[in-house]
Amino acid sequence: MTGYASAQRSAAPAGTGADAKAPAAHRLGLEIRSVNSRFLDLTFRLPDELRPFEPALRELLTAKLKRGKVEVRAALESASAGQLPEPSARLLQRLSSLQDNVRAWLPDARALSVADVLRLTTPDEPATTDLGDDLAALAKTAVKELMASREREGARLAGMIQGHVAQLRTLAAQAGPLVPQLVEQQRARFLERWKDAMALASKDAGTGAGATTLPEAAQDRALTEATAFAIRIDVAEELTRLASHLDEIERLATKGGEIGKRLDFLIQELHREANTMGSKSAALELTRISVDMKVLIEQMREQVQNIE
Repeated sequence: MTGYASAQRSAAPAGTGADAKAPAAHRLGLEIRSVNSRFLDLTFRLPDELRPFEPALRELLTAKLKRGKVEVRAALESASAGQLPEPSARLLQRLSSLQDNVRAWLPDARALSVADVLRLTTPDEPATTDLGDDLAALAKTAVKELMASREREGARLAGMIQGHVAQLRTLAAQAGPLVPQLVEQQRARFLERWKDAMALASKDAGTGAGATTLPEAAQDRALTEATAFAIRIDVAEELTRLASHLDEIERLATKGGEIGKRLDFLIQELHREANTMGSKSAALELTRISVDMKVLIEQMREQVQNIE
């Protein structure tokens, strides 16, 4: 299922408490993208400072997600990045005095440049060894937002599935009355053939045994063919199983939870029943219904494979 979440957090300098008034040393950013996939595929794009925390992130995501191609991107930025230091006048005076002392002994020594002064007056960056807790809290926030996004997507998919189920029920209702009609039409055709055989037999009256056995043989043959035809095109069992599968799909779509694999199996069974109906079809209308069913089922399959 598709989803997107992002979160940012300021990380305090190492060694400061939660109530410390010291400015944040770093800013953490986390972005999670999820697209459709039948299986869970995790990809991490982390800076080197955050690589040690990848197993914890992986454990958090696998506990919450079951399907989807998920990409996790993290960024770590110094809070002072892009800011030039402002050395105090006392510090500049101290550097000037040190430079004069050095050049008194080494007259050929190069004078300090602006870049040298800025480098010497910039404090060292705080260590990043205490980022684990901040990253974990940030990840929990982002995963919660991602789950909410995927739940909204799941609600839309559930609505789509229920709409397709309703269309399949309508098609099944159209197919039900067709079978008795086809059986009756075929029985009438066989009866007509039997009457033709009777007429042929009456013309040949007086030829001996054939005059009495031909009509009986024709009648038995007509009844046998009518029975075989009725059995061959009977789709009552397929329609019953189809209705049962649709009931279960509606129940799961309403219930929610981890239903993706069960829905995937039920979609396969729906496709099997629709195929069987098409193979038993003895009329163009029943063939059309079978094709329409398979189109709807295939549309459901494409989405169901992405539902958890």
